[in-house]
This record gives sequence, structure tokens and C-alpha cells, in this order.
Amino acid sequence: MTDPPFLAGHLLLSMPGIGDPRFERVVIAMCLHDADGAFGLVVNSPSPLSVRTLMAQQGIDGSRVPAEVPVLAGGPVEPQRGFVLHSLDYEGQSTIFVDGKWAMTATLDVLKAIAAGRGPEQWIAAMGYTGWGPGQLDGELLRHGWQVAPGDPALVFDSPWAERWPAAYGGIGINVGQLSATPGRA
Repeated sequence: MTDPPFLAGHLLLSMPGIGDPRFERVVIAMCLHDADGAFGLVVNSPSPLSVRTLMAQQGIDGSRVPAEVPVLAGGPVEPQRGFVLHSLDYEGQSTIFVDGKWAMTATLDVLKAIAAGRGPEQWIAAMGYTGWGPGQLDGELLRHGWQVAPGDPALVFDSPWAERWPAAYGGIGINVGQLSATPGRA
């Protein structure tokens, strides 16, 4: 048996018809993946909550943040827990750097730094995360439902959230209009 593919720094793309409505048309920026499990943040699913509102709830003056910036729904696990996926130009109390592609911080220091204009140049705030136990994601990758794409910080941070899923597939040469939710037989 070969070693599992460790996907930190890659994008995990749901296939049409994945069978779980929480993961239809999602792009997950993978932050951790090893023998103990996997962790990622959905980067294309906005929640009704704005970053300004989230900051206000934490006692942070978010007036420097544009009012329309949404908090993304990072995944179904611990939806009350916050994370910031960001560029590599910031390091806070609990920042982890992911394969030279992006970083992730899960403490309030990053929101305070963003509010003060000292935070990362590029960032996404998310509530919740996607997580898999030991070997779980590896098994899912062998069956169906997921496509792996190279991690692309420009896609994650620069493209509009609604365009990330088709753009990520396009980056690996797949036109999402050609994908089918129904598997075929040869």
C-alpha cells in the first residue's frame, strides 16, 4: 500500500451529485492532512453574517472593513468557531503556514490586526470547518465525490467567491458544464 496523498495546500472540489447538500459545488482550501486526519475551510459559501458584524460581536471596531464582506461558512463542523485563511504576510498567536500557499489563524488577534490595518493583505473569515478523521478523507477520495486541484492563492483570494468552483475546475482543464451528477458505466 502506498502512502496517502497529503493534501495540505491543495484545493478539494466537490463533484456534482456528491450526495451531501452541505458540500454541493464547494471549494475547500486544505490546511491540514496527515495520518491523524484532515482539516479545511470552504472558501466559496458566504453566510448571512458580515465581517463587520462579527467584529462588533467581538468588541472590535471593524469600520475599516468594507460593509459587504461576508463571513464564509467554512464547513459544518463547529460552526460557531472562527478562522481566518490569509496570505503569508501575517503571523499571529496560532498561525499555521500551509505549504507556502496560505496561512490560517484561529485566534482573535488576526481580526484585531485586520481592523487596525496591520493584518494580512489578503484574507477570508470563516465560521466552521470541514474535518475528517484518520483515513476518512483518503477513503472518500478512492470512492467518489471529490476532485483534487493544485492550491492557487490567486483563485482563493482574488476571484469572486461565486466563481471559485468553476474556476478551480477550469484550472485543471475541466469545464463544469461537462460534469454529470450521474455516474456512467463503460
